[in-house]
Amino acid sequence: MRAPILFVTVACAVLLAGCNSKATDEVPPATPVRVAAATTGPAAPPIRTNGLLANKDEIRLAFKVGGVVRKLAVSEGEHVRKGQRLAEIEQTEVNAQVEQARQAHEKAKRDATRGERLYEDKVISLEQLQDLRTQSAMTEAALNSAEFNSNYAVIVAPRDGTVLRRLAEERELVSAGTPVLVLGAQDKGFIVSTGLADREIVQVRLGDTALVRLDALPDATLNGRVTEVASAADIASGMFRIEVTLASTELPLKSGLVAKLTVVPSSASAGSRVYVPIGAIVEGDGRTARLFVLDKDHARRRDVEVAFIEGDNVALSSGVEAGEQVITDGAQYLEDGEQVAIAQPLAEVRTSGRPSGMR
Repeated sequence: MRAPILFVTVACAVLLAGCNSKATDEVPPATPVRVAAATTGPAAPPIRTNGLLANKDEIRLAFKVGGVVRKLAVSEGEHVRKGQRLAEIEQTEVNAQVEQARQAHEKAKRDATRGERLYEDKVISLEQLQDLRTQSAMTEAALNSAEFNSNYAVIVAPRDGTVLRRLAEERELVSAGTPVLVLGAQDKGFIVSTGLADREIVQVRLGDTALVRLDALPDATLNGRVTEVASAADIASGMFRIEVTLASTELPLKSGLVAKLTVVPSSASAGSRVYVPIGAIVEGDGRTARLFVLDKDHARRRDVEVAFIEGDNVALSSGVEAGEQVITDGAQYLEDGEQVAIAQPLAEVRTSGRPSGMR
């Protein structure tokens, strides 16, 4: 009897050991993950577009009278001061016109003076005297006009600025009013001009803030405000023009530089939305997406509604509250309700001397 009893005892021990091993295998280890807190941000995304940098005031300078360009004293890109002579035309013809007008006026004055004496002597009638007075006044007006035109036979810089373009050359014949130089006024600063689509223009208001980056100066960020918003679309492009005035800066800005413009519409500050990292999204179907939220030491799957994507973040319309912890790294491999363990941050891992990455 002793041998069968020993066999049964050994068999029970083996069976119990096997059951304990199986029970241990059925308890999986917690899945290591990383989490991030949901934050709040603007209710609308910024508007990003490209534009061109230009002087706020670009003055097209021309001669009042036509003629042959005698001298162009400046070149493109040259800085000029207010009152500086920039260009002039040949004065011979202009001076001749002034002299003709002066001589005609002198004669008319003499005729009017002689007419006064003749009228006193009853030689001419009052009507004839009045005609002489009218002729004198008309020749005086013609003289003033000729002298005025003579003053505008020279182009003088109206403000401090930079010569943007030369539209004529010396010895070239130009007509009255034809632009010869384009001057960018220095005192009004610079603007960025661009066009927006209809869905974007309805969000923009005067005074909205903007950030500007230039390809030529990649390390600089300029601040600005929207100062002009078109009320009608451009016929050719169908776009709505806006103008952003930049804050004063010491950077060497040039008209014509390509600018990357980010406009923060006023609607963005009218409310707020919850933002989560884009890495937290595991599935998406149109506006509906799914992510995992940390519930103590378990992952809970949750459906959310996406408002828009901004950079590395996703703005949500519903589904997550600000401050909740969402799972980022490791979320793709989770099941609803699965036990998780928060992995040590990379910085702490490196500090502790362990290999970087999740534990």
